[in-house]
Amino acid sequence: MMNGSRLFSKVAALTRRLYSPKYLAATNIISGGFFLAISDGIEQCNERYGFLKEHTKHRPDQGWNWGRSGRMFLMGIALGPFNHYWYIYLDKFCPGIKKKTIFKKVILDEIVASPFFICAFFLGAGLLEGKTLQKCKTNLKEKFPTCYMADWMFWPAAQIVNFYLLPTKYRVLYVNSVTVVWDIFLSYMNHAYHEDL
Repeated sequence: MMNGSRLFSKVAALTRRLYSPKYLAATNIISGGFFLAISDGIEQCNERYGFLKEHTKHRPDQGWNWGRSGRMFLMGIALGPFNHYWYIYLDKFCPGIKKKTIFKKVILDEIVASPFFICAFFLGAGLLEGKTLQKCKTNLKEKFPTCYMADWMFWPAAQIVNFYLLPTKYRVLYVNSVTVVWDIFLSYMNHAYHEDL
């Protein structure tokens, strides 16, 4: 049996390897898929057990939708390269951690990355579900204002922490971790939200 310090050193060695330049892109991309699938799983539990009953299509009799979780995993993988390279280029374009620099990064993230991710999510998820491009565009048009407004309330504070405390190579891991909460919201908006509230 492995003792605690030996286990810790194995985990530390694996982490160093996964976040080395050789494996960083793959680690960031795969973790994006993993965390998006987890978020969808939490949202499916909400739909099944009705934590937000007044806003959710409560479906206690519905089984686990593995296809939906798989599609969310694929969306995370598809968005992963943009996520990975976005932070590398953002740190090259705006180096440092001065308040003014962090402010620039947060604003750029909100006006460039956020609209891209919201649009790519709704269009990509819809197409993977077999919806027509027109139906995906209609869905995006209906839900984008709510999602983008929520994005402005959620992400700036999270990104201030990211840009101030973390080195570039850990930015995507942090964002993917925080994204669990955000992606629960996106999955909710995509799969369960009613417009007739």
